[in-house]
Amino acid sequence: MVADLLDRTTARTYASWFRALADPTRVQIVEYLARQARPMSVGEIVAAVGLAQSTISQHLKILTEVRFVLVEPVGTARLYRVNDACVSCFPSAADVVMGRPAPTLIGVC
Repeated sequence: MVADLLDRTTARTYASWFRALADPTRVQIVEYLARQARPMSVGEIVAAVGLAQSTISQHLKILTEVRFVLVEPVGTARLYRVNDACVSCFPSAADVVMGRPAPTLIGVC
């Protein structure tokens, strides 16, 4: 029954979120930024996670593509912060995939 399927656009969005969080380092980065609750430089994130700057930068790129993390240019620096709207949508996305009602917040992410 096609009418019972999650629409393709929403499924694609959710799949990108799951892919983005399929790496433990990216989960750590999102969790760390959420707990810090402020924009942070790559250097601060590198110090917390303990990996090379190039590795953290690649993970941040993936997280910004799905909007779990937002980037703010400040002079020559770039500051990263968690996107509370998208992160709060993620548990609802997991619920939908498990057959529970769809959230109404999808448009904010």
